[in-house]
Amino acid sequence: MSQELVDLRISILQGRYQDALAIVDELEGMSRKLILRNIKSFLIRMLIHLVKNQIEQRMTNSWAASIRDSLMEIQDLNLQENKKAYYIKQDSWETPLAESMKRAVSTASVELCDGAYSPFQLQELVKTPDILETAKELLDLIYEHEAQDLPDIINEYLSQLPGGNDWKFGGRQ
Repeated sequence: MSQELVDLRISILQGRYQDALAIVDELEGMSRKLILRNIKSFLIRMLIHLVKNQIEQRMTNSWAASIRDSLMEIQDLNLQENKKAYYIKQDSWETPLAESMKRAVSTASVELCDGAYSPFQLQELVKTPDILETAKELLDLIYEHEAQDLPDIINEYLSQLPGGNDWKFGGRQ
């Protein structure tokens, strides 16, 4: 990106404004791509823990924190600088979720039940539509609630997942 900034400065100083605008467009594209990559990373992290929850039928403080923190980061990253628009609109999560699911299952296979399942075995066990529906419901919360209210709302939602009641009231961890 630093070379682009040097080129931008030179273009402006030389009065080549069309070139400067082209560089600005390129920088905006790079920034958007980086933001979307970061959102996807947090999305995968959230899905890994939803897979673990579904298979092990329990919720832990660590998993809840990962899901909650991932959603909080997605909410923050997804809101564009103008604070009025989103990089990913509320009804546009189907593709990012589908793209992220296989990576999440592969990674979860390493962590789940002490690595007892290969990614192939785990893919067969996971009820993908259920995970994607849960993820979509959680993502909907980031559009419906302010950042300061979101942690408590997410925690309440997570308490409704398998093992969530035990987690909420201090049962098995």
